[in-house]
Amino acid sequence: MAANDGFRPEWAQKDFYAVLGVKKDAAIADIKKAYRKLARENHPDSNPGDTAKHERFKAVAEAYDVLGDTEKRKKYDEMRSLYGSGGFRGGFGGSGGGGGFGGGGFNLDDLLRDRGGAGGAGAGGPGVGDLFGDLFGGFGRGGRSSQPRPQKGADAETTATISFDDALEGVTISLRLTSDAPCPDCNGTGGKPGTKPRICPECEGAGYVASTAGGGFSLNETCPRCGGRQLIYDEPCPTCKGSGHGMSARTIQARIPAGVKDGQRIRLKGKGSSGSSGGPAGDLFVTVKVTPHRLFGRKDDNLTLEVPISFDEAALGADVRIPTRGGNPVTVKVPPGTPSGRTFRVRGKGARRKDGTYGDLLATVLVHVPGTLDPAAREAVEAYRAATADRPLRANLFEEARS
Repeated sequence: MAANDGFRPEWAQKDFYAVLGVKKDAAIADIKKAYRKLARENHPDSNPGDTAKHERFKAVAEAYDVLGDTEKRKKYDEMRSLYGSGGFRGGFGGSGGGGGFGGGGFNLDDLLRDRGGAGGAGAGGPGVGDLFGDLFGGFGRGGRSSQPRPQKGADAETTATISFDDALEGVTISLRLTSDAPCPDCNGTGGKPGTKPRICPECEGAGYVASTAGGGFSLNETCPRCGGRQLIYDEPCPTCKGSGHGMSARTIQARIPAGVKDGQRIRLKGKGSSGSSGGPAGDLFVTVKVTPHRLFGRKDDNLTLEVPISFDEAALGADVRIPTRGGNPVTVKVPPGTPSGRTFRVRGKGARRKDGTYGDLLATVLVHVPGTLDPAAREAVEAYRAATADRPLRANLFEEARS
């Protein structure tokens, strides 16, 4: 365990006995009784919105965390005695003059690194680093935390369907979400409304219990009986069955960025479920579904378009006007002898990228074959067939097949 783990310098100047209203030589049973009484009177669940009592509860829990443990109480008394005798004159100053230990300047971090006891605890006694480390670095050595640790809320997921145009330009949409929230009847306490809580006998109001991790170490775990709430109710809330959780519906505004693709997952930080014990909210992940466009398609940052052309345009060449999405038409020059399926690129008429630039429009020409011909058109096609009869298109097929 690293020196200074969990150490809070101001604790050396706090009178935990006064906080609990007990004498310095009070028995452990009296300390426990005083803590339970004060914790019950000042617990946040019993005093919603009363900031003063919430702070009082924290101070009471902090005091009991030390005085309720025999070994920690012993080391706390030693430290207080050392502090009262002038061993820490000038308070807990940083490095340099002013903060005295035995009369000379000191750096608190240097003191906490001194695990050998030469820093003024007395021959044969615990070192200053051991004293502070054991007293305030309780994690992993059987200590308890007086307050549940902040927990980040759960992440949430939803799906949003937007139009092809909105995907290209970006859009703000409304999302209706249902997520975990405190039970509306018991306000998250888990107790039947109107009933009084009592200190959890499993963790004695700490919210955590120590479990053996092997090798002589122990770890703090959330109390299985009270779930870290420190209090229990003999009659659970009938609405949430004692869990303290309910469901809430809410509507949020979400900005879908320009250029989003079909199936892309967007992360909205802090829009998930609420955290517990002051922890941050989780994140919301939105999977975007894009409705296909009747004319345009998309390939990465480019738009695609199929353009029908006639046989004579492909054979003789032509200037073909084509539409662009949301803009003026452009003209594509189709050279003579253009085959069906050839793609032409129109720069800057595609989807908007993250850097503000645009992709291209990829226009693929497809030679159109009419289903019916009027007499004049049929006569012209028959004349073309006669003119090209000596140039069979499929002659090479047979030659390649034989080879």
